[in-house]
Amino acid sequence: MDKPTRRGRVRVATDQDIRRTARTLLVERGPEAVTLRAIARELGITAPALYRYYGSRDDLIGHLRLDVIADLAAELREEVGALTDDGAVQLFAICRGFRRWALTHTKEFTLVFASPTGEVGSAAGSVATLHRASEPFGRIFLIAAGRILATHQLTIPPAEAVPSELRDDLTAFQDELLSVLRESGAEFPPDKLDLGTTYVMIQFWARLYGHITLEVFGNYPIPMSKPDAVFDALLTDLAHEIGLESA
Repeated sequence: MDKPTRRGRVRVATDQDIRRTARTLLVERGPEAVTLRAIARELGITAPALYRYYGSRDDLIGHLRLDVIADLAAELREEVGALTDDGAVQLFAICRGFRRWALTHTKEFTLVFASPTGEVGSAAGSVATLHRASEPFGRIFLIAAGRILATHQLTIPPAEAVPSELRDDLTAFQDELLSVLRESGAEFPPDKLDLGTTYVMIQFWARLYGHITLEVFGNYPIPMSKPDAVFDALLTDLAHEIGLESA
Protein backbone atom coordinates (compact mmCIF):
# COMPACT_ATOMS: atom_id res chain seq x y z
CA MET A 1 0.00 0.00 0.00
CA ASP A 2 1.35 3.45 -0.91
CA LYS A 3 2.27 5.72 1.96
CA PRO A 4 -0.01 8.75 2.31
CA THR A 5 1.45 11.98 1.03
CA ARG A 6 2.30 14.77 3.46
CA ARG A 7 -0.72 16.69 2.17
CA GLY A 8 -2.90 13.62 2.78
CA ARG A 9 -1.58 13.22 6.33
CA VAL A 10 -2.31 16.85 7.11
CA ARG A 11 -5.83 16.54 5.68
CA VAL A 12 -6.65 13.48 7.81
CA ALA A 13 -5.29 15.13 10.93
CA THR A 14 -7.30 18.29 10.24
CA ASP A 15 -10.42 16.26 9.56
CA GLN A 16 -9.96 14.50 12.89
CA ASP A 17 -9.58 17.86 14.61
CA ILE A 18 -12.79 19.11 13.03
CA ARG A 19 -14.80 16.06 14.08
CA ARG A 20 -13.28 16.00 17.55
CA THR A 21 -14.18 19.67 18.01
CA ALA A 22 -17.68 19.07 16.67
CA ARG A 23 -18.14 16.22 19.17
CA THR A 24 -16.97 18.43 22.03
CA LEU A 25 -19.42 21.17 21.06
CA LEU A 26 -22.19 18.58 20.82
CA VAL A 27 -21.52 17.15 24.27
CA GLU A 28 -20.97 20.47 26.02
CA ARG A 29 -23.62 22.64 24.33
CA GLY A 30 -25.99 20.42 22.36
CA PRO A 31 -26.66 19.76 18.65
CA GLU A 32 -27.60 23.35 17.83
CA ALA A 33 -24.11 24.50 18.85
CA VAL A 34 -22.43 22.37 16.19
CA THR A 35 -21.93 24.90 13.41
CA LEU A 36 -19.08 25.42 10.99
CA ARG A 37 -18.52 28.91 12.37
CA ALA A 38 -18.26 27.65 15.95
CA ILE A 39 -15.87 24.87 14.96
CA ALA A 40 -13.69 27.28 13.00
CA ARG A 41 -13.59 29.62 15.99
CA GLU A 42 -12.52 26.79 18.30
CA LEU A 43 -9.79 25.68 15.88
CA GLY A 44 -8.60 29.20 15.12
CA ILE A 45 -9.23 28.96 11.39
CA THR A 46 -11.68 30.61 9.00
CA ALA A 47 -15.09 29.05 8.40
CA PRO A 48 -14.57 28.85 4.59
CA ALA A 49 -11.52 26.65 5.24
CA LEU A 50 -13.84 23.96 6.59
CA TYR A 51 -15.57 23.65 3.22
CA ARG A 52 -12.50 21.86 1.89
CA TYR A 53 -13.54 18.97 4.13
CA TYR A 54 -17.33 19.25 4.38
CA GLY A 55 -19.66 20.73 1.81
CA SER A 56 -22.15 21.94 4.39
CA ARG A 57 -23.14 21.74 8.01
CA ASP A 58 -25.48 18.88 7.10
CA ASP A 59 -22.53 17.00 5.62
CA LEU A 60 -20.55 17.42 8.84
CA ILE A 61 -23.55 16.48 11.00
CA GLY A 62 -24.03 13.33 8.94
CA HIS A 63 -20.43 12.24 9.55
CA LEU A 64 -20.66 13.14 13.24
CA ARG A 65 -23.83 11.10 13.54
CA LEU A 66 -22.09 8.06 12.03
CA ASP A 67 -19.16 8.52 14.42
CA VAL A 68 -21.55 8.46 17.38
CA ILE A 69 -23.32 5.34 16.08
CA ALA A 70 -20.00 3.57 15.54
CA ASP A 71 -18.85 4.38 19.08
CA LEU A 72 -22.16 3.19 20.55
CA ALA A 73 -21.99 -0.04 18.54
CA ALA A 74 -18.40 -0.67 19.64
CA GLU A 75 -19.37 -0.19 23.29
CA LEU A 76 -22.30 -2.60 23.02
CA ARG A 77 -20.29 -5.11 20.99
CA GLU A 78 -17.65 -5.25 23.70
CA GLU A 79 -20.31 -5.75 26.35
CA VAL A 80 -22.07 -8.52 24.41
CA GLY A 81 -18.75 -10.21 23.66
CA ALA A 82 -18.35 -11.02 27.34
CA LEU A 83 -21.71 -12.84 27.48
CA THR A 84 -22.82 -16.32 26.51
CA ASP A 85 -23.82 -17.04 22.91
CA ASP A 86 -27.51 -17.04 23.86
CA GLY A 87 -29.34 -14.57 21.62
CA ALA A 88 -31.94 -13.68 24.26
CA VAL A 89 -29.31 -12.86 26.87
CA GLN A 90 -27.45 -10.74 24.34
CA LEU A 91 -30.53 -8.93 23.04
CA PHE A 92 -31.72 -7.80 26.45
CA ALA A 93 -28.18 -6.83 27.46
CA ILE A 94 -28.10 -4.66 24.34
CA CYS A 95 -31.43 -3.08 25.33
CA ARG A 96 -30.13 -2.25 28.80
CA GLY A 97 -26.83 -1.03 27.41
CA PHE A 98 -28.60 1.23 24.93
CA ARG A 99 -30.72 2.75 27.70
CA ARG A 100 -27.68 3.29 29.92
CA TRP A 101 -25.81 4.95 27.05
CA ALA A 102 -28.79 7.17 26.21
CA LEU A 103 -29.14 8.38 29.80
CA THR A 104 -25.43 9.17 30.07
CA HIS A 105 -24.97 10.58 26.54
CA THR A 106 -28.10 12.67 26.20
CA LYS A 107 -26.66 15.12 23.64
CA GLU A 108 -25.42 12.32 21.38
CA PHE A 109 -28.74 10.53 21.78
CA THR A 110 -30.57 13.71 20.80
CA LEU A 111 -28.47 14.13 17.66
CA VAL A 112 -28.76 10.54 16.45
CA PHE A 113 -32.13 9.35 17.68
CA ALA A 114 -34.26 12.41 18.40
CA SER A 115 -33.40 15.24 16.01
CA PRO A 116 -36.34 15.95 13.69
CA THR A 117 -35.84 16.20 9.95
CA GLY A 118 -35.38 19.79 8.85
CA GLU A 119 -33.55 20.95 11.97
CA VAL A 120 -30.39 19.05 12.91
CA GLY A 121 -29.13 17.13 9.90
CA SER A 122 -31.80 17.88 7.33
CA ALA A 123 -29.99 16.40 4.32
CA ALA A 124 -31.26 13.03 3.10
CA GLY A 125 -28.05 11.31 4.15
CA SER A 126 -28.02 12.75 7.64
CA VAL A 127 -31.59 12.44 8.88
CA ALA A 128 -31.04 11.69 12.54
CA THR A 129 -33.06 8.54 13.03
CA LEU A 130 -32.21 4.86 13.02
CA HIS A 131 -33.49 4.10 9.53
CA ARG A 132 -30.99 1.59 8.16
CA ALA A 133 -30.66 -1.92 9.54
CA SER A 134 -27.15 -2.10 8.09
CA GLU A 135 -25.79 0.58 10.41
CA PRO A 136 -23.46 -0.77 13.14
CA PHE A 137 -26.01 -0.24 15.92
CA GLY A 138 -28.87 -1.82 13.99
CA ARG A 139 -26.65 -4.73 12.98
CA ILE A 140 -25.91 -5.62 16.60
CA PHE A 141 -29.63 -5.78 17.38
CA LEU A 142 -30.34 -7.88 14.31
CA ILE A 143 -27.61 -10.43 14.91
CA ALA A 144 -28.90 -11.04 18.45
CA ALA A 145 -32.48 -11.24 17.14
CA GLY A 146 -31.33 -13.69 14.46
CA ARG A 147 -29.85 -15.96 17.09
CA ILE A 148 -33.14 -15.92 18.99
CA LEU A 149 -35.12 -16.78 15.86
CA ALA A 150 -32.74 -19.62 15.06
CA THR A 151 -32.78 -21.20 18.52
CA HIS A 152 -36.15 -20.37 20.12
CA GLN A 153 -39.72 -21.23 19.31
CA LEU A 154 -41.37 -17.83 19.52
CA THR A 155 -44.98 -16.70 19.67
CA ILE A 156 -45.40 -14.80 16.42
CA PRO A 157 -48.65 -13.52 14.89
CA PRO A 158 -49.62 -15.03 11.51
CA ALA A 159 -49.07 -12.92 8.41
CA GLU A 160 -52.81 -12.31 8.04
CA ALA A 161 -52.84 -10.60 11.45
CA VAL A 162 -50.45 -7.90 10.21
CA PRO A 163 -52.33 -4.74 9.13
CA SER A 164 -52.61 -4.80 5.35
CA GLU A 165 -51.43 -1.18 5.09
CA LEU A 166 -48.03 -2.20 6.50
CA ARG A 167 -47.34 -5.31 4.47
CA ASP A 168 -45.53 -3.73 1.52
CA ASP A 169 -43.20 -1.75 3.78
CA LEU A 170 -42.54 -4.77 6.00
CA THR A 171 -41.84 -6.99 3.01
CA ALA A 172 -39.24 -4.52 1.74
CA PHE A 173 -37.71 -4.36 5.22
CA GLN A 174 -37.54 -8.16 5.34
CA ASP A 175 -35.14 -8.15 2.40
CA GLU A 176 -32.85 -5.71 4.18
CA LEU A 177 -32.94 -7.76 7.39
CA LEU A 178 -32.09 -10.98 5.56
CA SER A 179 -29.21 -9.27 3.78
CA VAL A 180 -27.73 -8.05 7.07
CA LEU A 181 -28.12 -11.47 8.70
CA ARG A 182 -26.45 -13.22 5.76
CA GLU A 183 -23.55 -10.76 5.79
CA SER A 184 -23.06 -11.31 9.53
CA GLY A 185 -22.34 -14.99 8.92
CA ALA A 186 -24.93 -16.01 11.51
CA GLU A 187 -26.63 -19.34 10.93
CA PHE A 188 -30.20 -18.35 10.34
CA PRO A 189 -33.14 -20.11 8.65
CA PRO A 190 -34.62 -17.51 6.23
CA ASP A 191 -38.09 -19.07 6.46
CA LYS A 192 -38.31 -17.93 10.09
CA LEU A 193 -38.25 -14.28 9.05
CA ASP A 194 -41.81 -14.03 7.81
CA LEU A 195 -44.14 -11.04 7.79
CA GLY A 196 -45.37 -11.65 11.35
CA THR A 197 -41.81 -11.83 12.69
CA THR A 198 -40.83 -8.61 10.94
CA TYR A 199 -43.90 -6.90 12.38
CA VAL A 200 -42.99 -8.03 15.91
CA MET A 201 -39.42 -6.76 15.49
CA ILE A 202 -40.66 -3.31 14.46
CA GLN A 203 -43.11 -3.21 17.37
CA PHE A 204 -40.36 -4.30 19.77
CA TRP A 205 -38.08 -1.47 18.60
CA ALA A 206 -40.87 1.10 18.71
CA ARG A 207 -41.72 0.30 22.34
CA LEU A 208 -38.08 0.15 23.42
CA TYR A 209 -37.19 3.41 21.66
CA GLY A 210 -40.34 5.13 22.88
CA HIS A 211 -39.68 4.27 26.51
CA ILE A 212 -36.05 5.35 26.40
CA THR A 213 -36.89 8.60 24.61
CA LEU A 214 -39.54 9.49 27.20
CA GLU A 215 -37.08 8.74 29.98
CA VAL A 216 -34.16 10.67 28.46
CA PHE A 217 -36.24 13.81 28.04
CA GLY A 218 -38.10 13.48 31.34
CA ASN A 219 -41.45 13.08 29.62
CA TYR A 220 -42.64 9.84 31.19
CA PRO A 221 -46.30 10.39 32.14
CA ILE A 222 -45.73 9.80 35.86
CA PRO A 223 -42.76 10.41 38.19
CA MET A 224 -40.65 7.24 38.45
CA SER A 225 -38.93 6.64 41.79
CA LYS A 226 -37.46 3.34 40.53
CA PRO A 227 -36.86 3.82 36.78
CA ASP A 228 -34.67 0.73 36.47
CA ALA A 229 -37.53 -1.45 37.69
CA VAL A 230 -39.93 0.17 35.22
CA PHE A 231 -37.56 -0.54 32.33
CA ASP A 232 -36.99 -4.11 33.47
CA ALA A 233 -40.77 -4.60 33.59
CA LEU A 234 -41.00 -3.39 29.99
CA LEU A 235 -38.36 -5.90 28.89
CA THR A 236 -40.14 -8.68 30.78
CA ASP A 237 -43.41 -7.82 29.06
CA LEU A 238 -41.73 -7.80 25.65
CA ALA A 239 -40.11 -11.17 26.37
CA HIS A 240 -43.37 -12.77 27.47
CA GLU A 241 -45.25 -11.46 24.46
CA ILE A 242 -42.97 -13.33 22.08
CA GLY A 243 -42.72 -16.45 24.22
CA LEU A 244 -39.35 -15.95 25.90
CA GLU A 245 -39.17 -16.98 29.52
CA SER A 246 -37.24 -14.03 30.89
CA ALA A 247 -35.59 -10.79 29.93
